[in-house]
Amino acid sequence: MHELIGDITLCILFAWVLGLAAHKWRQPSILAYLVAGFAIGPFGTGWVKSQESISVISELGLIFMLFMIGLEIDLKKIIRAGPVILIAGGVQLLGGAALGILFFVAIGMRMGAESYDALYLCVACALSSTVIIVKVLYEKRELDTLPGRITLGVLVLQDVFAILFLAVQPSLDDLHFGVILLSFARAGALVAIALLLSRYVLPPVFHRIARTPELILLGALAWCFLIGEIAERLHLSREMGSLIAGVSLSTFPYALDVTAKVTTLRDFFITLFFVALGMTIPIPTMSVVGMALVIALFTVASRLLTTFTPLYMMRQGLRASLLPALNLAQISEFSLVIIQTGAAAGHLKPGTSSAASFAFVLLAVLSTFVIVRSDPIVRRTIPLLKRVGIHDLDGVKDGEAGHESGGHAAGRPIVLLGFFRTASALLSEIERNQPALLEQIGVVDFNPLVFRTLSDRGIQVTYGDISNVDTLVHAGVGQAELIILSIPDSLLKGANNEKLVRHVRSINASAKIVATADLLADVNDLYEAGADYVTVPRLSDAQVLLNLIQDASAGLLSERRSQAEAILADRREVLP
Repeated sequence: MHELIGDITLCILFAWVLGLAAHKWRQPSILAYLVAGFAIGPFGTGWVKSQESISVISELGLIFMLFMIGLEIDLKKIIRAGPVILIAGGVQLLGGAALGILFFVAIGMRMGAESYDALYLCVACALSSTVIIVKVLYEKRELDTLPGRITLGVLVLQDVFAILFLAVQPSLDDLHFGVILLSFARAGALVAIALLLSRYVLPPVFHRIARTPELILLGALAWCFLIGEIAERLHLSREMGSLIAGVSLSTFPYALDVTAKVTTLRDFFITLFFVALGMTIPIPTMSVVGMALVIALFTVASRLLTTFTPLYMMRQGLRASLLPALNLAQISEFSLVIIQTGAAAGHLKPGTSSAASFAFVLLAVLSTFVIVRSDPIVRRTIPLLKRVGIHDLDGVKDGEAGHESGGHAAGRPIVLLGFFRTASALLSEIERNQPALLEQIGVVDFNPLVFRTLSDRGIQVTYGDISNVDTLVHAGVGQAELIILSIPDSLLKGANNEKLVRHVRSINASAKIVATADLLADVNDLYEAGADYVTVPRLSDAQVLLNLIQDASAGLLSERRSQAEAILADRREVLP
């Protein structure tokens, strides 16, 4: 017991020190934890040698990590995701797994007879890192963009795929149709038990203790371990049980509260899991490093092929097809979980699990840099793809001027450069109050949803990147009378409002230009760049809130709400 406490102390201390270094150098924290585990483990300094300690630390961390992953899986979002995300996710998963089987078997990996290296690697390479992707996209403010939503939708489907694999994994040594059916039946029984209890038993219990934070935390932990123990009795795994425990609570009224209470404890045990995983990584031999490079290269190539292709075939455009492929091009921390369970079950050779861990580390570092710089990478890639004959939605090859398939903004007196929620709301107002004005409006944007929806409504739209001067020229900005830039700098890619105003002014000296400022300090810069009027959204928002405060004081808030609901009821926005 004292040895275990001492080992945990070393794990946390080294994870903290290396985590600080990773934060300074903007590297994934998971990488720091793996390096910390390697440093103090049996293959490093040897300060932690007890296999029992490593096993206990790893299992506890794994249980909590899967419980929290389950809490973040929103099944309702999968149902509402629509065909684009569902088809893209399905092709990426099934296509990636099929390519993985073919590739790893072709290079000599075993696929049966108590050795399932090819199977585990194909599953591991089909999954992407939720931790890395969500963290970087959140920092870039791209979670709510079309590529961001596609990326998150595919990640959720990957988590469901992992659940199904974990259901079958314990029976791999005796796998046939009856065993698969029995495994799914057990998993179905576990899901049914968890959902029934979470629907009819937990709500009244949690309602009674909602104001007692320590009981909320204790109740969540009790639920996690209870479902894990039921899973163990059904000959599944405690890890799978903890995942289903989290999923069953994801639509629970207190799910957010539970997540908030468990997050700190989750972070502690996740840290322990990855440190313990790092302890199992031996000093790499040349063969392990070579295999890790092969796994990494296959992961990137297969992800680009299986993600880009279905999105492009569904006419999402080059940009919205390339960005999710780049975002997803790494191995998941969930993959490490699957590899670890396979190694513990004796399904994998030690060298294979070590190579997969090294591939994860390599791609975690590279993927972080790629996602941060994904926009300039895509901008350089699109012209290359056009040159080899891969057309974008505009149907124009690189270096050509032409007429876009969705219409052309040329000749329109009013041009909206970029189309996001403010422009969507503006268009809805025009449709409701001055529909004749729509014939004077042209839009330039590279969102395929915007392109198709506006084209279907008969509104002139040019598919293109507004940060590209050639796009502005071809879109007819030079003939416009009023040009509106409604997207703030925080959401623009490849440019800012000041740069766009200068570009527009150089093309059209007489047009009236309306730009948007995030900061008050930006207003004068935009006027100096050539803007005729600058909007500051937070000022208009503040005026609305002030009016609501006055209405509340006068007892008119319910009347204002009824008016607002009536307005919202008949709006038909492109981006709701």
